[in-house]
Amino acid sequence: MTSPKTLLKAWGIRPRKSMGQNFLTSPEIASKIISRAGLTGEDTVVEIGSGLGALTVPLAYQSKHVYAIEPDKRIAGLLRNELMANGLTNVTIVENDILACDLSAMTDPSLQSLKVLGNLPYHISSQVIVYLLGFRKYITSAVLMFQKEVAERLLAQPGNKIYGRLSVLIGYSATIRPVVTVPASSFHPRSGVDSAVVAIDFFNAPLFPASDETLLFNIVRAGFGKRRKMLKNALLTGDLNLNESVLMKAFKSTDIDPQTRAEKLSVEEFVRLSNALSNNSNLTVS
Repeated sequence: MTSPKTLLKAWGIRPRKSMGQNFLTSPEIASKIISRAGLTGEDTVVEIGSGLGALTVPLAYQSKHVYAIEPDKRIAGLLRNELMANGLTNVTIVENDILACDLSAMTDPSLQSLKVLGNLPYHISSQVIVYLLGFRKYITSAVLMFQKEVAERLLAQPGNKIYGRLSVLIGYSATIRPVVTVPASSFHPRSGVDSAVVAIDFFNAPLFPASDETLLFNIVRAGFGKRRKMLKNALLTGDLNLNESVLMKAFKSTDIDPQTRAEKLSVEEFVRLSNALSNNSNLTVS
């Protein structure tokens, strides 16, 4: 495949920093990403940030259909040309922001599942994770590239200073494992930071199910919103409208120290606290 630098020059296209456009130049990294996805000829794939087709072309060869999400019309036109040159007809280019897409409409009705891959725009990577979690019943797995420090936060365990809201939400919904570290030199233009690829395999059902997932996610958000505070104070001063006595009873019934911080709680402990509060009729959530 022609190098990104050569392609962009031939089309007179300059990468847009505002869109986080750094195009993967390493076939070896692309191969590792695709290999980890474990594709079959029956899979429907959503690729986030298709760019110049470093993943799109091999994905199309190995899957039933690819939805290539590419919001930049200039790049989408170039990608369309590359697909035609390779004789590929099983790719639908979606010229839109991933956050504006409805993944349920892309699901194969016979399978009710998608595999998601992509090199995420770093400025919206956290938003994309939350978005994917909202569609997780349609997704079996995802292999995604993040800025390295974001990937480390997703992989963090309780007690680690970088363990946070996204760590908990991912841990509730899926297993996550590191795949490969990607040096900044693997992109054109060269990225300002190293990246990392992670593999996310979504549960059919959570290992520790919450009776009210909205409440659980709100508690996690409030707890980490003021992560330097004791958990009790973080929850009471948030927007949950919690009754203090009810909250203290929930802490006692779950054997969770109200003076601990959110970063110390495991996914299971967050779920237990949420369920204790959910089962109390005096609880109100704004």
